Amino acid sequence: MNFSPSRSEPPAEPGRAYELLHPKVKQWIWDQNWQELRRTQALAVGPIHAGKLDVIISAATASGKTEAAWLPIVSALAKASESEPGRAGVKALYVSPLKALINDQYQRLESLCELAGLKLNRRHGDVTGAERKALRTAPDGLLLITPESLEALFVLQGPKVPAIFADLRYIVIDEMHAFIGTERGAQLQSLMHRIELATRRRIPRIGLSATFADFRTATDFIRPGDGDHVHVIESDTADQSDLRLQLRGYINTGDVPNFEGADSDEAAHSIDKHSIAQHLFSTLRGADNLIFANSRSSVEAFTDLFQQISDQERVPNEFFPHHGNLSKEFREDVEQRLKQGDLPTTAVCTSTLEMGIDIGSADSVAQIAPPHSVSALRQRIGRSGRRGKPAVLRLYISETGLDTRSNLSDRLRVGLFQATAITELMLERWYEPANSSSLHLSTLIQQILSVIAQHGGATAAQLFSALCSHGPFHAVTTSMFMQLLRDAAHAELLTQAGDGTLLPGRVGELLINHYTFYAAFQSVDEYRLMADSRVLGTIPVDYPILLGSLMIFAGKRWRVLAIDTPSKTIQLERAGGGQAPVFLSSGAGIANGIRQRMRRLYESDQTPAYLDTTAKTLLDQGRNAYRQYDLGSSQILQSGTDCIVFPWRGSQVMNTLNVLLTVEGLDASIEGLTILCRNASTDEVLGTLAAVSAGPAPDPFTLAAEVPVKEVEKNDIYLGEALLSQAYAARDLDVPATLASIEELLEASDKNSQ
Repeated sequence: MNFSPSRSEPPAEPGRAYELLHPKVKQWIWDQNWQELRRTQALAVGPIHAGKLDVIISAATASGKTEAAWLPIVSALAKASESEPGRAGVKALYVSPLKALINDQYQRLESLCELAGLKLNRRHGDVTGAERKALRTAPDGLLLITPESLEALFVLQGPKVPAIFADLRYIVIDEMHAFIGTERGAQLQSLMHRIELATRRRIPRIGLSATFADFRTATDFIRPGDGDHVHVIESDTADQSDLRLQLRGYINTGDVPNFEGADSDEAAHSIDKHSIAQHLFSTLRGADNLIFANSRSSVEAFTDLFQQISDQERVPNEFFPHHGNLSKEFREDVEQRLKQGDLPTTAVCTSTLEMGIDIGSADSVAQIAPPHSVSALRQRIGRSGRRGKPAVLRLYISETGLDTRSNLSDRLRVGLFQATAITELMLERWYEPANSSSLHLSTLIQQILSVIAQHGGATAAQLFSALCSHGPFHAVTTSMFMQLLRDAAHAELLTQAGDGTLLPGRVGELLINHYTFYAAFQSVDEYRLMADSRVLGTIPVDYPILLGSLMIFAGKRWRVLAIDTPSKTIQLERAGGGQAPVFLSSGAGIANGIRQRMRRLYESDQTPAYLDTTAKTLLDQGRNAYRQYDLGSSQILQSGTDCIVFPWRGSQVMNTLNVLLTVEGLDASIEGLTILCRNASTDEVLGTLAAVSAGPAPDPFTLAAEVPVKEVEKNDIYLGEALLSQAYAARDLDVPATLASIEELLEASDKNSQ
């Protein structure tokens, strides 16, 4: 059956939509000097103002979707407060993935709420005790909150939750794409469901995003089991602004740049960074820009290079770091410079500035190295090109120089082709589908403990009904749930009273009472970095630190003065050398669509117009290597004593195929976009694949049982082997798609042998 969610009527007349709004909201619109409502805003007024439908608003960054949600919400709440004054409880709940986004929304909503007579609250880790107390003693108005702080509300204020949300009428989820398919998203689904259980009524949910891959996944996320009745508002004006795009290629020549503090070994391994930094410096200086460098280590390394170039040129530095390990004060300083716009500022950042924090319109966006996803690149471009200006994107891709020792991956110029494939897909408005197959057992453990903490105990039947059979963890069967409870009891997370009530066990009590409990994702212990009594930020505890050692952090160079292990504090002083710390990587996977588009690019003769001369050279080199190795017809190659397999598939299929080959006795490992089978011939690999194809479909659970390390998510360590295998099979394996890939490999081999 084709999916056809509830959609908007033909574009609403802006004037008619405007007339539905409360007079105070109209006054606010007048104060903003708006001429009329935008199309998305006009379409949203009716369905949201009515207060009965779940609604998804999909529109480009800076298209007004935030106001599309809040104008009708505030209008409806203002009218309700006049007809039913004095009703206690939070009226609208806004959930955001970022504290900074909450702070930004708080500032944007202050004048609107003040004019409409609505109280505005926020709650996250940086909110003071006074604000927290006000929410507990007199809950009212709008509450802006992170999933973690909402979890804490349930755990710490359990008996008061029904009263806090007694008059709740709307739940708004901002940047909803960031939640779909994740453990944090499963936590949010559970919390929204638990609010409805506490209030004993259905509460309309409104999801906002610029990058939905498909609306079936989005509607099922916002209302599990009833996605067909979600009202979808999709802007047809997305991406209509002009885009100026260039992909610049770089080849590591081995030349050593003359930078203070960079020894020859450092220079030899980072010549691409120096060349790219020089171009960025000369191109971006004097304007407001964002440079996305993919990792925190790269952010620090590039910021240091910009500082050195500024010093050599004897000009003020305009390039500043922005990532999650920097202190809040450092990040806010950079955000404020961008927002005020009176001083030229370029933020070198990770994904921290990818989502909708209001920093004004950047003159341009730069991306260093291939982004990990199409949706991430789309989000980043959305930070430029506002207020009638064209969006400007520069991608910087570096490949190593070729010689007789160069491997096949280097010759194929994989980075260049991945970046080009992602760019092409973005221009076509294709985005990665979320992985909706996960069981989220790690988060289910957290939610079981949270429900027990909220109510002071619960029976197994109550927990299963609330969380699984009628809740968001509906893929978890009764037998799986009972096994999870047994595993939790074995790990001392739970204990059972004589009447069957489940209570926190010894380990469960420790977990619930620790501040890290509220997050569904794994958190890492970190050292605080201090200089002159100022907190610079944090680094992971397992990063090797010695007295007197040098490092780059917050865009500056430091020497370690003292280390206080009990307080996890490191004192620093300014120094002349150093290197960027190594931070843990998220290890984001690659989608099938990206790998398949890469293959199409290798086989095409078309050259995208946005590639510069060096990038075109790299493209030609990659295509020549593809043809030289006859990869158009041969997807399995012999390389000495090893065999290389080219499935041209995404991370989940690659992982499944790798596990299959390993279970069948081959020494296999994933190497970028290939699978390497060591000490194996092409015939051996083909024979193994043929045997798998001819036999019964492999059982994902049996395959997962052969994987030695399956603890991926935060609470996986409390699961027994059986549930670990089930969780791994659901999350990380795709047997049907892998069998289809095997058929393609075998067909290509048959054609090649004829």
